[in-house]
Amino acid sequence: MSKIEVDQVDPQSGTSLTLGTSGDTINIPSGVTLANAGTATGFASIDWQSTVVTGATHTASANQGIWINTTSNACTLTLPGSPSVGDQLIFSDFARKWGTNAVTVSLNGSKYQGNTVPNPIYDTNGETVHIVYSGSTQGWIPINDGAVALETGFTNASYVVIAGGGGGGAGINSGDQRTGGGGGAGGYRSAFNSESSGGGASAETALVLNQGVTYTITIGAGGSGSSNGSAGSDGSVSSITGSDITDVTTVGGGGGGENGGNGRTGGSGGGGGGHISGGGSGGAGTTNQGFAGGAGGSSGYGNYSGGGGGAGGASSAVGSGGSGTAGGAGVASTITASSVSRGGGGGGGNNGTASAGGGASAGSNTSGVAGTANTGGGGGGTGNNTGGNPTGGTGGSGVVILRMLTAAYSGTTSGSPTVTTSGSETILTFTGSGSYTN
Repeated sequence: MSKIEVDQVDPQSGTSLTLGTSGDTINIPSGVTLANAGTATGFASIDWQSTVVTGATHTASANQGIWINTTSNACTLTLPGSPSVGDQLIFSDFARKWGTNAVTVSLNGSKYQGNTVPNPIYDTNGETVHIVYSGSTQGWIPINDGAVALETGFTNASYVVIAGGGGGGAGINSGDQRTGGGGGAGGYRSAFNSESSGGGASAETALVLNQGVTYTITIGAGGSGSSNGSAGSDGSVSSITGSDITDVTTVGGGGGGENGGNGRTGGSGGGGGGHISGGGSGGAGTTNQGFAGGAGGSSGYGNYSGGGGGAGGASSAVGSGGSGTAGGAGVASTITASSVSRGGGGGGGNNGTASAGGGASAGSNTSGVAGTANTGGGGGGTGNNTGGNPTGGTGGSGVVILRMLTAAYSGTTSGSPTVTTSGSETILTFTGSGSYTN
């Protein structure tokens, strides 16, 4: 092998110098340092762009450095299509405004940290992100993004969680005019499309479900209705629990009061029982889950009981002309793609016929109507108990509904939820306890 020892190699003519021909391999021995004092091209170096990105969208090319200024608006940065192993991209917060207007990365058909959803979002002021393409298995991998956090592999899930409704109360079987209060609706919590939670509360924040984690779904039963002078039973808890989330738990609806007795506290409170000498007070609801039940009493038409509180409102005022006291209204939600009202309070008993959101009570000597299953509706209280020993209505069982992007849905469930779709999203409706694994 020939050896040439020189201090400098210059082109014979012009300004270009070529080493070898196409197909040749030029070896640089171990321990040799190449010092670049000029401009290197074709070595996957970062070509910093002189134009600052200020628009709402921008498509990057491989091996660019990009300044992104989100002072006026958020930005979606589309990654290069058909990247090669070793391609790099650096993008940086030009004006320290990403915390106000974030940068969303559109993957353009590639994986990011081994996943295809969701699109990474960078929302920290002053952040600089440096990513390298590793190949089709893991795709783009950040080598610097603050804490090099996992930006994909999780699912944002909206939800509605409703506990079981309370059972209706009953008066004593005697000649006196005694009626039972309506059961309160089960506690109602919502994190979907800015819709209200129970008790007049605003929508909550959607859950972040991480890859490989199993989330347990519990559906609360409705409380049983009572008979012969006893309060209705409370509904049971519905919940979503998991090792990496703050559990979403709702309180069962309060049972309706017996003759002259107070309604029970719950997600929504039970209505007070009625008595010819006066009635009991309504039970309190739970903050951000439901309203209080109505009070029982007596009137020129005989005694009456309070309706159970609803997720969307308190029990109405006393009915007139012998009509019963209606339970509180429920909350309407479109999480299942059509508007459905859930979480109404059970109607209070009276000398006549009651109407209610969750379950109507009946007239004299007849039993309360049950709350609708899987709505958390309260059971109706008994009508005037002068014989026959009627019973309060059973509260409606609860429900848990999850909604997420279909692209992020794993398909791994237990408990046989009903699975439907709406546009680009999948909806899971659990009417019995089960689980979802992301």
